[in-house]
Amino acid sequence: MAQQTPSVALQETEIQELVAHMRGTVLRPSDVGYEQARHVYNAMIEKRPGLIAQCVDVADVIAAVNFAREHRLTLAVRGGGHSGPGLGTCDDGLVIDLAGMKGIRVDPSALTVRAEGGCTWGEVDHATHAFGLATPSGFISSTGVGGLTLGGGIGYLSRTLGLVIDNLLSVDIVLADGSFVTANAVEHTDLFWAVRGGGGNFGVVTSFLFQLHPVSMVYGGPMLWPLEQAADMMKFWRDFILTAPEEINGWFAFLTVPPAPPFPEHLHLQKMCAIVWCSTASVERTEELLKPIRAFRTPAVDFAGPIPWPVLQSLFDALYPAGLQWYWKADFFKELSDKTIDLHMKYGAQLPTMHSTIHIYPINGAAHRPSTSETAFSYRDANFAEVIVGVDPDPANNERMIEWARDYWMALHPYSAGGGYVNMMMDEGAEHVKAAYRDNYARLAQIKATYDPSNLFHVNQNIVPINKGK
Repeated sequence: MAQQTPSVALQETEIQELVAHMRGTVLRPSDVGYEQARHVYNAMIEKRPGLIAQCVDVADVIAAVNFAREHRLTLAVRGGGHSGPGLGTCDDGLVIDLAGMKGIRVDPSALTVRAEGGCTWGEVDHATHAFGLATPSGFISSTGVGGLTLGGGIGYLSRTLGLVIDNLLSVDIVLADGSFVTANAVEHTDLFWAVRGGGGNFGVVTSFLFQLHPVSMVYGGPMLWPLEQAADMMKFWRDFILTAPEEINGWFAFLTVPPAPPFPEHLHLQKMCAIVWCSTASVERTEELLKPIRAFRTPAVDFAGPIPWPVLQSLFDALYPAGLQWYWKADFFKELSDKTIDLHMKYGAQLPTMHSTIHIYPINGAAHRPSTSETAFSYRDANFAEVIVGVDPDPANNERMIEWARDYWMALHPYSAGGGYVNMMMDEGAEHVKAAYRDNYARLAQIKATYDPSNLFHVNQNIVPINKGK
């Protein structure tokens, strides 16, 4: 059962208790800086926390967790603030904001990087690239390390090096009772299993330790084709990516060409399809691998080539700044049948706004090596992760975007593997959360009961402790 925020406001003397125990700042709604601090990446989310605890160290996090528990406050944890459904904030309760915890330490000898819970992937890339190293991440560099990792972490390097969680070595975490533990392959192994895909259900992760790999320059970038070639390209890409060497990855998209450089002016605002590549192979080998695709249908735009890893990771940051309206729908697929592709053609051609898009990410290759039960992330037997995204700056377009995304998802869901990626779902309720974890849900609920029996951490894709729900 979720804890409830008391209807009676906290007394100033009680708030001063928290202030006295923190090095960071505690913001109330009347404080300077509150309005800026309460906003999250998705402007569709409009919430007003009673308090925002801007933590700068682990002691601050412990103080804030204890305060929320003792005062029975709704508690939300914010890392990068990118959560589609706004699960890094809440109304009336307490937000633990980790944005001030930016510590990063690269150990080039051990090939590891430790990143604190407030880091973004762009900040991690900046630190590791100096050593010619990287760890798998996602597709937008302003994404928070914490949220992406805890949900599983699909990205450019998934086929090559696995999901983000497959490169996670250890976490430091503050639990619901205020205690601090380290979870890894030898300590708190049940908790370590759970945080690899189980989201923010088990505590506040204050730092992550990742395995690094020699990735510096890659061969990557988008190729675009006219919409009338999308069905042929999707079928060709599907067959290619299911058998391609693991060193190459490419995700498929329907998009509207942005009206800005470097895109040719005659293509501006045209609906097109795209494949965005990332290869860790040599330039010569990658060009040999891509030769059949370039020969099959000559791209109208071909930006794929040698590119520094951090540049590829941040390629779309400017197109998707904070403050847009977002609505997500997601599913996993074991296959993309011709019937499914026909449906993609129908709805992909109906993108409701310039920023709206549909992405299909391959999650085979190295991401298939662990079994479905080896981590909390269950869909190791799926080959594709689909996300349908309605995006626009103007709230007046929200209804149209949401309707399009839902209709698209409902048409395709019968062909899916049954559930979606928790990092790309809205707040859709218990049944969708269970579908996201399948057979792993029961074990997650047991671990939740061990580490958070009162469900203090419930502002998330919530796993209900087994002793508190059916």
